[in-house]
Amino acid sequence: MPTVYITAPPDAAPRIARELVEERFAACVNRVDCASTYRWDDEIHQDDEEILLAKTTAERYPALVEHVEATHPYETPCIERFDEAETVPLFAEWRANATDG
Repeated sequence: MPTVYITAPPDAAPRIARELVEERFAACVNRVDCASTYRWDDEIHQDDEEILLAKTTAERYPALVEHVEATHPYETPCIERFDEAETVPLFAEWRANATDG
């Protein structure tokens, strides 16, 4: 089952996290403050962001990505999928139930 790593500006992160859970694209989304340094349009930028760690299922992953791409304020949002090698069975069952998976 995947965990999806998403970055978002602090003013959009709470909305994105809530929508992902409300629409059952994710069972849970953790929000972590971070400071990002990155290159955009050949310039170095530094911005405050939030990391969103969305716990989802393989079945719900495509819809999650589609939703984030459609609603994210960035032109090119960071969306990365991490697949676990192992997950505690009770957590995997909860996540599946919470996403209707």
